[in-house]
Amino acid sequence: MAIDSAFLDELRARTPIASVVGRRVKLARSGRNWKGCCPFHGEKTPSFYVYDDHFHCFGCGVHGDVISFVMQMEGKNFPEAVEELASSAGMEVPKDTRRTQEEVAHVRSLEDVLAATQEIWSRALYKPEGRAGLDYLLGRGLTRETLETFGLGWASEKRGDLVSALALKGITPDMMAEAGLMRVDEQGHPKGELFWGRVTFPIRDRKGRLVSFGGRILGDGQPKYLNGPETPVFSKRRLLFGLDRARAAVRAPRPKGVVAPDLVVVEGYMDVIALHQAGFTGAVAPLGTALTPEQLEALWQVDRAPILCFDGDAAGRRAAVKAAETGLPLLKQDYSLRICLLPDGEDPDSLVRTRGRQAVAEMFAAAQPLSEVLFDLLSTGANNPGPEERAALRRRLTEVAGLIPDKTLASEYRSTLLDRFFTTFRRGGGKWNGPQSRKANAPASVPGAVPVNMDQTRERQRLMLELLLLHPVLVPEVEEALCRLDLPEEFAEVRALLLDLSAEGELPDNAAALYAWLQAQGAEETIRAVVRESYSAMSESDAEDPAHTVASRTQWWHFYGLLYGPQFIQEVNREIARFVEKGGDSAEWQRLQARLEAMERLKRGGVDDTEL
Repeated sequence: MAIDSAFLDELRARTPIASVVGRRVKLARSGRNWKGCCPFHGEKTPSFYVYDDHFHCFGCGVHGDVISFVMQMEGKNFPEAVEELASSAGMEVPKDTRRTQEEVAHVRSLEDVLAATQEIWSRALYKPEGRAGLDYLLGRGLTRETLETFGLGWASEKRGDLVSALALKGITPDMMAEAGLMRVDEQGHPKGELFWGRVTFPIRDRKGRLVSFGGRILGDGQPKYLNGPETPVFSKRRLLFGLDRARAAVRAPRPKGVVAPDLVVVEGYMDVIALHQAGFTGAVAPLGTALTPEQLEALWQVDRAPILCFDGDAAGRRAAVKAAETGLPLLKQDYSLRICLLPDGEDPDSLVRTRGRQAVAEMFAAAQPLSEVLFDLLSTGANNPGPEERAALRRRLTEVAGLIPDKTLASEYRSTLLDRFFTTFRRGGGKWNGPQSRKANAPASVPGAVPVNMDQTRERQRLMLELLLLHPVLVPEVEEALCRLDLPEEFAEVRALLLDLSAEGELPDNAAALYAWLQAQGAEETIRAVVRESYSAMSESDAEDPAHTVASRTQWWHFYGLLYGPQFIQEVNREIARFVEKGGDSAEWQRLQARLEAMERLKRGGVDDTEL
């Protein structure tokens, strides 16, 4: 029995052929593709190429997809190869996907229904009855050649016309309903045509097979756009409008030096068609839904870093965040996303018409990696936030990075996001006033205050980080203040390491355990700029003595007060007032005492970095 073609398409989409071949053949990058020595004949010079969905050897001529590769390499038959790949992909070959000849014929009959409908609608667009639709499309700047290329058509305004036309071809309303062309009642019986009085858009799968239609109404009717329902041949979660053409354009052979078009995801049919007409042949669009995991997998089969294009308004930013949250759990080190935010009030179609092709090309070229734009998307509206808002944002950034299953990649995202967080909320923009100099930050009540040069500032920052390495239990207590420090790059790496561990709940509570973790991760080099003596020896000293921890807490806030002067005093006074008003436990009072002692030293004029 045959296996359902839709299941096989999904299996191929979820099984990157390069990964399967790469487990048996040493592959190297060759542009967008991979190459290696052919496993099917002896050769020393690589002539075996792996593309997005197939392999080909220019030496012996062997050719096939991921299923045939497993069959030929392991001597399996077709069902066995499918079972093996499905198991690796976490899929199951359900019994009901093994179709009988009658079921296969049924699917083909649905394809025949759709093909007959397409013929009727595409012709109707150029008849008097379709004049309104044709005028609309031409008025949007589309050429007749483009209309024919995409097969646009017109569904008659007279209900029943399609039923009558298809009846002449022996197609019944029941067959139309199964193909997604009729509305049905609660019992599943046809009760009226789905598309009428609309411009029609044929929807094809990635191989170019017609599987459904979309339609746009003219005037003020609702819904403006309408897609066909799920059918045996159509799943809107898995397909993207225009992917068949975009895939062919991106993968097409081209002269050396000619760059392949970007794969760009836009909002709707008209955006895709307008972009293709303007030469952006990698444009695709979801089918009336937010981007799905299945669609992202299909995109990555074509391009390792597709561009997701969104409106620049609030709704567009929300859509971008939702797409990011969908994509992050699927990210791998070889697959990413780029984000392009359009000017407010514009879409790709309007931009092509009003600003021209070059402006759109520059906009796509400026698309940013998801890792760079994600902070801006998540922090929208965070102008001059208070401690609670900052803490919530930092937690959100950490949670979002944690969606990535690859721990190494997740750590890189977390570091990038937190670096942006530190930079944004420590200085400038009316948000934070970081330390400029001792003179700028010295409290007026400190007699004989002298400027602190950059060497002094750097040394105090180093000592603060060293204290946290020796007493990691202090990190959660001081993390809000720690985020404000304007650190040089080598110090910022140590801060990011500590905050990463704290955010993940993996921060050891003593120096010895932290040192062991650093050794296990090969991260000892990261702290070299901070720790002057042997960290191993320091971690085995009396750093775990509770009294030493208490003293170090006070010392840390003393250094912080020297850097931030009046701001620090104001913060401590606010904390005292809050504690008096709302109360707190003994541990909170102990932490507040450390800041009180540091503040009193500042008021007395204590500027010695070592005296307590």
